[in-house]
Amino acid sequence: MPEQPAAVLANPSAVEERADTRRRVMAIIGGSSGNLVEWYDFYVYAATALYFAPAFFPAGDRTTQLLNAAAIFAVGFLMRPIGGWLFGSVADRYGRRASMMASVLMMCFGSLMIAVLPTHASIGVAAPVLLVVARLIQGLSVGGEYGTSATYMSEVATQRHRGFFASFQYVTLIGGQLLALLVLVVLQAVLTPDEIRAWGWRIPFLIGAAAAIVALFLRRALHETTTAADRSKSGAGTISLLLQHPKPLMQVILLTAGGSLAFYTYTTYMQKFLVNTAGFSAERASVTMTVVLFCYMLLQPVIGALSDRIGRRVCLIIFGLGGAIMTVPLLSLLAGVQSSTTAFAIIFGALAVVSFYTSISGVVKAELFPAEIRALGVGLGYAIANSLFGGTAEYVALWFKSQGMESTFFWYVSGFCILSLLSALSMREPRVHGHLAREQSAAPPAR
Repeated sequence: MPEQPAAVLANPSAVEERADTRRRVMAIIGGSSGNLVEWYDFYVYAATALYFAPAFFPAGDRTTQLLNAAAIFAVGFLMRPIGGWLFGSVADRYGRRASMMASVLMMCFGSLMIAVLPTHASIGVAAPVLLVVARLIQGLSVGGEYGTSATYMSEVATQRHRGFFASFQYVTLIGGQLLALLVLVVLQAVLTPDEIRAWGWRIPFLIGAAAAIVALFLRRALHETTTAADRSKSGAGTISLLLQHPKPLMQVILLTAGGSLAFYTYTTYMQKFLVNTAGFSAERASVTMTVVLFCYMLLQPVIGALSDRIGRRVCLIIFGLGGAIMTVPLLSLLAGVQSSTTAFAIIFGALAVVSFYTSISGVVKAELFPAEIRALGVGLGYAIANSLFGGTAEYVALWFKSQGMESTFFWYVSGFCILSLLSALSMREPRVHGHLAREQSAAPPAR
């Protein structure tokens, strides 16, 4: 039998701690991989809308077609509160793993449905109607994904590095959006624009449906972070949330209102802004946003780790104050930009400030609620604000443009960043005073 190192024999708890950390890291990888697939499937719609919009909305100019496509993108968000409530309740009552497996399976069905959907030329008005149905299914799925995965990754993370580990939720969320853009860039390289408009836009949705099946099997191996005692106390979830936790629920709604609006403005809408306002080609806009999102994704763990040192509240204040001040001048400058390098610098600078929200978005909300109501509180509060403000960002922006008042949208975003700032100012430091900090550990050890 090999001789054990003296340090191991002297301190067996150190070995157990390292093994537990490795198990937690593997759980985060497993959970976040499914998160990446979910968000890829949801964002690929926005990434390919420039090409498939004429197939479902043949009448009108480019702005009108994009406006119609953006409206259906927003419709997907309307299901998010229902998804947040449904899957949050399932996660609190039956466990996080069961909820995450169900949500990714539903996303698979929605993506496959879009991939095989006939166009307006084939079935007339039924085509956009069925597109709405598919987006409703996807919206229901992703509405439940955020709250449950944010809760799971916050619970499974080690206490000292919870901000860092939980930031990987947005790493994979952004990664899903980045992957959608990368797939589009590859299509643009190997197919002509006419081929993409005719049939090539379906390929990313088929890829998403297949990847969701893979994610389903990965999530089967995740260990559960809730206890039987926690799940037994979740029976009156919605009533308990509204009556016993109204302040943290409102804080989540206000934080998400400004945070998600800013996020979708500088990510999903920005590709169309560069084409429709700044005059970029679709290909140049896609490449620019791919580079921006990659750098933005890498920034998330950095800010997440910083929050473990300076606190979540400080980070949220930086976002709210920065968003309120910078939005109008940066978007006004970006409207007239000609250089891809300049566009990158402006958008990345804006997203660096938004990172002070996105990197800790999930963990700070999870810290506001006790375990038995956590997934529902995070998921429902997030989904309500995200559907009303984040999901409608493209539609509102394009509507203001169609009315000749595009700059009004810039002030609209700035105003909601102020609401997020007020929410941050109203809370005590979650890292110190939150429910996760008061619990014995973030999750039971993985087995």
